[in-house]
Amino acid sequence: MEVDIAPQFGAELKDGFKNVNAWVSGGIAWLDDIQQFYRERSAIEKDYASKLSALAKKYFEKKSRKSSSLSVGDTPTVTPGSLESASMTTWGVQLNTLESRASEHDQFASALINNLAEPLKLVSQQYEDLRKYHVEYAGKLEKERDSTYADLRKTKGKYDSVCQEVENRRKKIDSSFDHSKGKARNAFDQQQVEMRNVKNTYIIAINVTNKQKGMYYHEYVPELLDSLQDLSETRVNKLNSIWSLAAQLETQTLSRSTEYLKHLSGEIPRNNPLLDSMMFVRHNAGPWQEPANFQFEPSPVWLDDGNIATDELSAVYLRNILLKSKSSLADHRRELDKRRKEVENAKRVRQNIREGKDKRSEVEVVRAIFALQESMHEVERQKVSAEVEVSTITTAMGDLSIGARNHNFKSQTFKIPTNCDLCGDRIWGLSAKGFDCRDCGYTCHSKCEMKVPADCPGEQTKEEKRKLKEERQKSSHIVTPANGNAPDSQSEIPRISRSDTVNSMNTLSSGYSATAHRSISGGMSPTTEEPPEKKAVAAPAPRRNRIVAPPPAQYIKDDGSDIPSTADSSKSSEQKGRMLYAYQQNGEGEVTVPEGRDITVLEPDDGSGWMKVRAGFKEGLVPASYVEVLPSTPPSSNRPDSTYSASSASISGSVTTAVKKKGPAVAPKRGAKKLKYVEAMYDYAAQSDAEHSMAEGERFVLINMDAGDGWADVEKDGSVRSVPANYIQQV
Repeated sequence: MEVDIAPQFGAELKDGFKNVNAWVSGGIAWLDDIQQFYRERSAIEKDYASKLSALAKKYFEKKSRKSSSLSVGDTPTVTPGSLESASMTTWGVQLNTLESRASEHDQFASALINNLAEPLKLVSQQYEDLRKYHVEYAGKLEKERDSTYADLRKTKGKYDSVCQEVENRRKKIDSSFDHSKGKARNAFDQQQVEMRNVKNTYIIAINVTNKQKGMYYHEYVPELLDSLQDLSETRVNKLNSIWSLAAQLETQTLSRSTEYLKHLSGEIPRNNPLLDSMMFVRHNAGPWQEPANFQFEPSPVWLDDGNIATDELSAVYLRNILLKSKSSLADHRRELDKRRKEVENAKRVRQNIREGKDKRSEVEVVRAIFALQESMHEVERQKVSAEVEVSTITTAMGDLSIGARNHNFKSQTFKIPTNCDLCGDRIWGLSAKGFDCRDCGYTCHSKCEMKVPADCPGEQTKEEKRKLKEERQKSSHIVTPANGNAPDSQSEIPRISRSDTVNSMNTLSSGYSATAHRSISGGMSPTTEEPPEKKAVAAPAPRRNRIVAPPPAQYIKDDGSDIPSTADSSKSSEQKGRMLYAYQQNGEGEVTVPEGRDITVLEPDDGSGWMKVRAGFKEGLVPASYVEVLPSTPPSSNRPDSTYSASSASISGSVTTAVKKKGPAVAPKRGAKKLKYVEAMYDYAAQSDAEHSMAEGERFVLINMDAGDGWADVEKDGSVRSVPANYIQQV
């Protein structure tokens, strides 16, 4: 029977996956009933064949006993031998026929198991696996849809929160005093900028969610329903082939039932799979209404409309989104076309398998189709999101990417203190994540990337990058309100010079932490500098943590003095030293020396991190970082001694404590580990005996990299001292 109109589940049932899945599942489960039918039929045929065989055997025995009597009588005069009467021969033929029939039924019973029941069992399991793939994929689609809805709700919540914060900062303006109103207004203006950015993100998220929702209901779910329909129809076709084989086996076995079986064989092909689908559609189709599109909802505390914010700072944010989306859109389209061709090729292979033109496993091909469709689906989602972002921004503000000179940003981990060129704050952390421009050296936080104007000057030299860095750091300390006007004199935040930084650091207590450092470098007002006289007579605290490392070279005042980079290495024949920490012998050739013990250096450090010393009558190796080589004349210092608790460079007597000090990490012995070297990027003049002077390009052995205080420990000429960590780089 031909069907005029082929129904499509995806076009007619829409969001009906649950009913379709249940219906397909029922059809697959039905295969188990048919399989059980053939098994029970096989048992009956086996039993029938056994009974026929037993009956033939029984009457062969009877025939054998009566054959002679019935053929020639009980008392023949001539023994007939093996001859039988025609009746006995005919009867024997009938019994042979019965045995042959029994053998045929036995073979038919085996065929029912091997050719019908077992294949049905395998096919049922395969189709059930395919159906479960559909269910898993439907769950993933629904999860993605719900996740998109949830992300939109989160964006809405963030927008409401930002609006509330704007309102709070507006109230702070009203409640603040005259001297703080400027600061409160700047905070209010900055929060408005953030609110508009979040609002734009919210509007974009609405459009993306609506597009994804439309794709879900009009493409993803219909495609899944069509695939389920195809699976059901494939199952019916497979069932038809099983039934045809059963009819053929029974036709060969039961010749007297040929007419019945021919009728059955003629009826089976008429079972068009589309008939089942048509009946299911006509009994399940009902009214359906697509969910309404999402609309912009203003915050209850910050009433606003649904238009894109188009102020100058918002335009910068939108331009960066537009540049990223446009740059990725072409890649997404090319990748999507590639994935779509792969899916189409796989579908053609499956069609060839169904038509008998290909001998590969259909189950494996379907599994491959699902994997390809899943990867294509992910690329398509990314493409749709990028297209909606581009169209939303260009509709509201035109093509902002025209004339933009985007920075060539690269994700970077800043291991030395680095300031953000946009906000001026320090990019903090031992593994601080941020971005820097490969061309001009612009650095920023990850959170500031989308707020950076697209005004890259192009590839710059090292000196040009340094000048740009200075200009950007100067401008980043000036707070610019949303209206673009320069701040008044009261709101300007002064920069801190090298002398201010050092003086400010010296006024910090022993509880100084990275937070204090961050506040000062981030633009807080510096501590008032004390007169030189007062600093000269100030008594040192019982214990002070190490002061922060100096900023880069442009903050150092050049007084023209020529300070040598290293101490004079020419010593007397017996170089004296003192143990900074107690050392316990751990291996052959070493020596145990207590803290503060005067020693004689027999063999200075040759770069391995160890030196040979004599303490009393004992001689042996000790870590070079545990020894302070005493100079003949200690150099003078204009700045307080730099002391810290876990460093290999220290001045004897600078720290007074009753607690036993713990030595730094011991360098490996010769040959145990390859040494690490650093190179000075700037000139630096040592300001205490705990520091090394450096010339640009000079190399040192790295002992201990920055531990969070901005200083690194390096070794040169057997002396381990400190240098600013942001002045060196590993080589």
